[in-house]
Amino acid sequence: MEKMGTTESEIEDLFNQKKRVKNPFVPIGAFLTAGVLTAGLISFRQGNSHLGQKLMRARVVVQGATVALMVGTAYYYGEKF
Repeated sequence: MEKMGTTESEIEDLFNQKKRVKNPFVPIGAFLTAGVLTAGLISFRQGNSHLGQKLMRARVVVQGATVALMVGTAYYYGEKF
């Protein structure tokens, strides 16, 4: 059976050529986003909509910071490799 596209060895070569840079702040930001989201949903469920609304706004800020870190890291290291 013939495979479509590139072969497996070509894909491995491509990944070996490109160095992937790991930013430790991105997983931390993802966990913070999930934590604030969970806290906000619990607040809404308990009937504290004022606190829940503040937590949802905080989630947007944390999520935006995480995305900015991802884009900034990709831009910074994209030119060096």
